[in-house]
Amino acid sequence: MRKADVVTFFERLRAQRPEPEGELEWGNPYQLLVAVVLSAQATDAGVNKATRPLFARVETPAQMLALGLDGVTEAIKTIGLYRNKAKNVIELSRLLIERHGGEVPRDREALQALPGVGRKTANVVLNIAFGEATIAVDTHVFRVSNRTGLAPGKTVEAVEARLEKVIPREFMLHAHHWLILHGRYVCKARKPDCPACVVSDLCASKEKTIA
Repeated sequence: MRKADVVTFFERLRAQRPEPEGELEWGNPYQLLVAVVLSAQATDAGVNKATRPLFARVETPAQMLALGLDGVTEAIKTIGLYRNKAKNVIELSRLLIERHGGEVPRDREALQALPGVGRKTANVVLNIAFGEATIAVDTHVFRVSNRTGLAPGKTVEAVEARLEKVIPREFMLHAHHWLILHGRYVCKARKPDCPACVVSDLCASKEKTIA
């Protein structure tokens, strides 16, 4: 995609959603971190359903540890892979207290050293909790980047690197939100809603349902 088209691409997504927000519910950086860890291979709606009552009781790593593994497991049992996720939440809570005074670190490497936290999760936390211009490549971002020709790549890492290179600085803070929401609601995996797409004329996909 040409540089001028990339600018137009994000101008239109910004006009459509001037202040995009993630759909996970949270009250502080620790709750956001837990929610993102729980969201792996699960829907945001499903995670929110489980975390609403959990976060009403738990706001800190110490409170999570007090709840205990059995309590966390019971609280998130409606989420896929809940047993392993409960173990990760307990262990990351312990490490946050042990290494970071109970606070969520504003550092990618420190975040990725926590159980259940990969690069995507770390980037989401850095972006949403701390306002850093990071790109979190999930399945939606990966699909939209490749399908449209915005930032093609065979791996998540390749797409992330390409996006960081081609996205103008003015769009970086919200770029991954725009791409996620576009992929979730318009540029869907099985049947993209091209008639509703504000960037269809810029898209290089052969799957387009309109000219």
